[in-house]
Amino acid sequence: MKDTVEALDRRPAEAPFVTFVTPNAEHAWLRRHNDDFRACSDACWISTNDSRVIGRAAALAGLNLEFAPGAYVVRDLFDQVIRPDTPISVIGGMPDLIERLKARYGLTNLAHHNPPMGFIHQPSAVAEAVEFVANHPARFVFVAMGPPQSELFCHAVIRDGRSTGVGLCIGSSLSVLTGDSRPAPDLMERTGLVWLYRLVKEPRRLWRRYMRGFYGLGLGLRDTIAIRFGLRRATVDV
Repeated sequence: MKDTVEALDRRPAEAPFVTFVTPNAEHAWLRRHNDDFRACSDACWISTNDSRVIGRAAALAGLNLEFAPGAYVVRDLFDQVIRPDTPISVIGGMPDLIERLKARYGLTNLAHHNPPMGFIHQPSAVAEAVEFVANHPARFVFVAMGPPQSELFCHAVIRDGRSTGVGLCIGSSLSVLTGDSRPAPDLMERTGLVWLYRLVKEPRRLWRRYMRGFYGLGLGLRDTIAIRFGLRRATVDV
């Protein structure tokens, strides 16, 4: 966590746009079923583990995959790095959430754009959102939507080539800060059962995502076995 936040803090605001992603088990499924998503993930500037379950699966293969979920990184950025006048943008999220975020942290330099649902499949909507990011230079661009939309959108910003700052693919992390979404109890957090807490709360919205996650976890366990038996090499880039 500390290394991640420090790296984000050190990056010059005027540097070309890059992406921060926090993979979980669903990302493993998406990487194998969506070539564009895999390319976006591979091109990210920082990638940190967002799943205790994946971390434990990696440990079985002898990998120390530390835990730095997006919600924690976002919390520490707002507590330690972002000042009231820091230029930031938020892509996604309802206006009332943005107002609560501004009120909580006294933000005076926040730009907000909320594209339509499923906009990533609408070229004109993607172009409008990319134009918004380019026209509102920000140190941090919080992309408040889940995968694969957030990663695909950030990749579109990178391809456009005009923007600066860091695009953070952080899902619902802002709603946790504002209290719109309650975090899982500490016990469920420590035991890696956050997915169960969220699924019980929002079964209609999340069941498909977690089915993908179970498939992705199976792929991870398959890799763990392959590494243990020397059928593939384990690598971690730091």
